[in-house]
Amino acid sequence: MALYEIFSHPIERSYRAGLCSKAALFLLLATALTYIPPLLVAFRSHGLWLKRSSYEEQPAVRFQHQVLLVALLGPEPGGFLAWSTFPAFNRLQGDHLRIPLVSTREEDRNLDGKMDVLHFRLELPLQATENVLGVQLILTFSYQLHRMSTFVMQSMAFLQSSSAIPGSQLHVNGDLRLQQKQPLSYSGLDVRYNVSVINGTSPFAQDYDLTHIVAAYQERNVTTVLNDPNPLWLVGRAGEAPFVINAVIRYPVEVISYQPGFWEMIKFAWVQYVSILLIFLWVFERIKVFVFQNQVVTTIPVTSVSQGEVYKQHLS
Repeated sequence: MALYEIFSHPIERSYRAGLCSKAALFLLLATALTYIPPLLVAFRSHGLWLKRSSYEEQPAVRFQHQVLLVALLGPEPGGFLAWSTFPAFNRLQGDHLRIPLVSTREEDRNLDGKMDVLHFRLELPLQATENVLGVQLILTFSYQLHRMSTFVMQSMAFLQSSSAIPGSQLHVNGDLRLQQKQPLSYSGLDVRYNVSVINGTSPFAQDYDLTHIVAAYQERNVTTVLNDPNPLWLVGRAGEAPFVINAVIRYPVEVISYQPGFWEMIKFAWVQYVSILLIFLWVFERIKVFVFQNQVVTTIPVTSVSQGEVYKQHLS
């Protein structure tokens, strides 16, 4: 009668030795060299712990309708005009106060519930003998992030431009970009910078000094900056026409840097460790087979035959 192979099973060979034998010591050393070096390699390659990660988010930005303007006049040195939305600041200006006409409009272009762009226009009335040689303008915003941690702050856009030639208009078209000196938290509520950029209730002139305002703002770890490399300074003002500032400020999608949480760090570290561990497992498995099969260390080989093998041998 013809016989066919209907089932196969490998023969298992085990090696026995005492716990205090050379074989046990070799196995302990091989196990340690299998699992510990991959951890050291991953750690020394500076890729084990994920210390910083990033994601994209469209911030929720709204213009707060707070403005502070200083216009430098010439050719006489020291001449200027100023105005703000803060009554205390305006009272300090005396004859230098000049009230402009301001119009603003925000747009949600993709209809996602978040504003995408601000259209700002300021017309500063001037007398025929007054010429504007430079402007300094602060606009304040409410800036919020929600995807990871809930981050809320009051930020600003600082616009400054000047020329030796008296101007008639200043055109700005830029992005309100986020700047981070340190990553944000991955969860929780962060309102440490949810304070006004300008102390509009202060009666002291030093609190409205632009140098003081900008310096205090730059001390923050998270700020916004108006990115416009090419503002346009137009000349040729006619008669008593006002000096006009036209600004288009976009609120772009930002790449937010944050500090990962514990489980995200473990997940990333596990991938780095296992990818190296697989190589060590493959190498040391073959080293152990060679050592025990060739009796480099003394052991007692024991062969285990499965019931399938016994049945197969019985048929033959």
